[in-house]
Amino acid sequence: MTKSPVTRAIALIVVLILAVGSSGCESAVARQRTAATQAPRTDGSVPQGGTLRVGVDQDFSPKTFLQIGQKLNGTVLANVYDTLIRYTRDGVTPTPSLATAWRLAPDGLSLELDLRSDVTFHDGRPFVSRDVEESIKAYIGGPWTAQFKRTAAAITRFDTQDPHRVILYFAHPLSNVFDLLDSAPILDVATLPQLKEGTVYNGTGPFRFGQWQPKQSLRLDRNDRYWGGRPALEHISYQVIPDSRALYTRLLTGQIDIADELTPQDQQLAAGRNGFQNVSLVGAESQQYVGVNVKNPALSDVRLRQAIAYSIDRERIVNDVTRGSAYAVNVAWPRWSPAYDEADNRTYRRDVNKARELVREIGEIPEIPLDYASGGNQRIIAEIVQSNLADAGIKVRLVANDYAQQSEKLVGGKFEGLWILEHGFAQFTPSTLAVSAYPFNAAKNSSNYSDPDYTAAAEAAWRVADGTSPQALAAYRRLSEILLRDLFIVEIGVRITQVAASPQVGGVDWGKRNDLRFARTYLASPQ
Repeated sequence: MTKSPVTRAIALIVVLILAVGSSGCESAVARQRTAATQAPRTDGSVPQGGTLRVGVDQDFSPKTFLQIGQKLNGTVLANVYDTLIRYTRDGVTPTPSLATAWRLAPDGLSLELDLRSDVTFHDGRPFVSRDVEESIKAYIGGPWTAQFKRTAAAITRFDTQDPHRVILYFAHPLSNVFDLLDSAPILDVATLPQLKEGTVYNGTGPFRFGQWQPKQSLRLDRNDRYWGGRPALEHISYQVIPDSRALYTRLLTGQIDIADELTPQDQQLAAGRNGFQNVSLVGAESQQYVGVNVKNPALSDVRLRQAIAYSIDRERIVNDVTRGSAYAVNVAWPRWSPAYDEADNRTYRRDVNKARELVREIGEIPEIPLDYASGGNQRIIAEIVQSNLADAGIKVRLVANDYAQQSEKLVGGKFEGLWILEHGFAQFTPSTLAVSAYPFNAAKNSSNYSDPDYTAAAEAAWRVADGTSPQALAAYRRLSEILLRDLFIVEIGVRITQVAASPQVGGVDWGKRNDLRFARTYLASPQ
């Protein structure tokens, strides 16, 4: 098709704007490249001091502080607080943090952990075993809706007689207990009321909570007495930048050092054209999906859910929207998970003819609402899904929500029909997905789905001591079969978060929850 003169003119203007923008930022990027060659030093040390400036698209939310999913909450939590263990990036192997060693009882009913004796909270109070007990109880008690609440509630008793050793006793074996210990922060019980009010954040982590200006910025300050070694950075300054284009522009012009996270298109430009680092958070995958309220009369028919699964053009979304930072799936698990099976992910490929046949069998279908979060690429994905479903004769109406509204509907199971979101938890022990994640929880989920077979498979996966045992693997196999059969969640793809960083930033780390960690981060030329 020949482009019109107007189309050609618009395209030329866009190219010129991008060229001017790129050249205007060239000197700043060039200076950053030069600075990056200065570190680390030959003796292995890194430059000390400076303020790391991080651009984020969501504000801090004290009300939902311990809930996984909100980026700024997660990175503040990961830098102000510590957990008992830390998982490796490429799997679920626990490594020491506040706990230095552990012993799981042969029957899987208790776990003994040795604790560090050189840790203090930011106010100077020593960390002891009783803090573990009180932190887990606070994690269960709220006011936050913490996702590992059910696993935490299965701990029936704590032995804290030794201040540097704690024994956890379980109601039954827990295949995902280390998921909890990697995620639940150690809180200061003395200031817990103030934490619940959102006024005091007293942790043991590498940075102290500084100052928060709602909708503008949040600052963390270095903890000089950190047990893991004094951080190189003096401050971390988070800048709240909801507009994706503004986030990109501020990165290019040197106003921020890290952009978390750009659109895939801008990420490619930043790394491919402008020399910024492309940091892939491997091991912290998230999954794009279409959620289904099975209580909606139309969607209660599994044939319609199958038609939706056959309609979605996963490859287009993966290639065009996420720009290759994802891969298409039908079941939630990332490729390295013990629950992953390549054959499962060939079950539903785009087949409009099959989808139309199913729609004809069903008969007349009313218009179905499709909710999406208005930030990032969610509208683009929602529009593609809307178009895909229209090809099969399924009409949907788009409903835009801000992140807070979308989260509230998810937690409360309040979506009327379909919704677009990302979920995590498949990057943890597979049983966690079915007992903790809002979209999948067998006890209560966002789809209002309930099935005895699914509940039995979830419990079987959860109530074993070893999450890699034959018994656990058989339970994961059953979970996948039911997910493919009942389709209360229609998966699109597994996405690996990409973060753009200035060349002068070194030592960026991250955890399983997509939370950037800066205990070992430095600036090559601190201001």
